[in-house]
Amino acid sequence: MRRYFESLRPADRSAIDSVPDGLFLVRVDRAQYRWHTHKPYYLIRFAVLEPRHLAGCLVTGRLYCTVRAMWKLSWFLRDFGYDSELLGKDEIDDKALVGLRGVVKISHAIVHGISVLNFDGFAAAARWPELSPTMGSDLPGSEVA
Repeated sequence: MRRYFESLRPADRSAIDSVPDGLFLVRVDRAQYRWHTHKPYYLIRFAVLEPRHLAGCLVTGRLYCTVRAMWKLSWFLRDFGYDSELLGKDEIDDKALVGLRGVVKISHAIVHGISVLNFDGFAAAARWPELSPTMGSDLPGSEVA
């Protein structure tokens, strides 16, 4: 009997088959806190909204909650429009994260033979038109004669 296990593919191939590196307009689809002795983290799953040809793709990665990594978690919460009252109380409600929208910069790396997805940057959803890689092609007068 044969069984298929997607995780048996080489790390470099799995990185190619997923969402490519770049900027994406996304919505938080799921957020789960995972406790770990040395590196607690949030496992965040984003649903891609733009660019259209990748709409519906899911991207999952980690945002660590260590003292040294808290700046990135705060950046994500601020730019994605997390509840400022809860943020002011230093509280994160997992359910309040679901549905938040924003722009994320994604890159892939291979660490010890394992493909790792990195969240390199965040921006408010309102900035998507100026950050979108296809912005210039949608503007009037940008057609090539």
